[in-house]
Amino acid sequence: MDHIIQWVKENQELLISYGVSFLVAIVIIIAGIIVANSVVKVMSRAMHRKEMDGAVISFLSAIIKAVIFIAALLMALSQVGVQTTSFIAILGAAGLAIGLSLQSSLSNIASGVLIIIFRPFRAGEYVDAGGVSGTVQEVNIFQTIMKTPDNKVVFVPNAQITSKPTTNYSREDTRRIDLVIGVSYKADLLKTKEVLMEVVQADPRVMAEPAINIQVHELADSSVNFIVRPWVAVGDYWPTRWDLMREIKIALDKNGIGIPFPQRDVHLYKQD
Repeated sequence: MDHIIQWVKENQELLISYGVSFLVAIVIIIAGIIVANSVVKVMSRAMHRKEMDGAVISFLSAIIKAVIFIAALLMALSQVGVQTTSFIAILGAAGLAIGLSLQSSLSNIASGVLIIIFRPFRAGEYVDAGGVSGTVQEVNIFQTIMKTPDNKVVFVPNAQITSKPTTNYSREDTRRIDLVIGVSYKADLLKTKEVLMEVVQADPRVMAEPAINIQVHELADSSVNFIVRPWVAVGDYWPTRWDLMREIKIALDKNGIGIPFPQRDVHLYKQD
């Protein structure tokens, strides 16, 4: 015990120096966490005021918080005497090794950056991305969170999104409905077109411009196929499509215009 007391007395200044450095390092880390949270909060408010996309805000906030924390950690290590240059070199080598084993995760991070830069979709838009159709909730570092129409939350890896085509159904204000209506070969084509036009024009959700397009599209095996292509607002797409299908069937039946089943003519030859 006497040896310990003697050693403490002899190294008192050194212990005080290390103790102060250690306390300063802890203060730096705590300050770094506080600064990171404060900066993220201020930037989030500023980006919200500019009405930036929520997905972009969450992604940038996570990146900024991580960068500030790493910088504070390096400053704290430098304060306690750790050579940060060698530490950074070791960290780089470790990062390379980890990167090779976590290629998929790194590709998700890179893909998340590309999504934020090129903005193929925003939070709140309905898209088909990475093989999943749903409303975008959030884009974070590794994945994009989407909610399907039946209220399921799907976490889609960012790399899966950037590696496949993305269809954005909400980016434009209007959308065209494409219907194919098959009628009998015995039907009066002019009368059929007139009936189809009346049904479409009667729906108040159908836009006058661009003009409604109804044409004979194909002489198929069992029917004459008409294309019916009206334009509607994006939010009215599905309700209008379903209502038009119902009203077209009712109108065709009312006017005696048949919708044939698939059929095949069989010719029999008698041979003596």
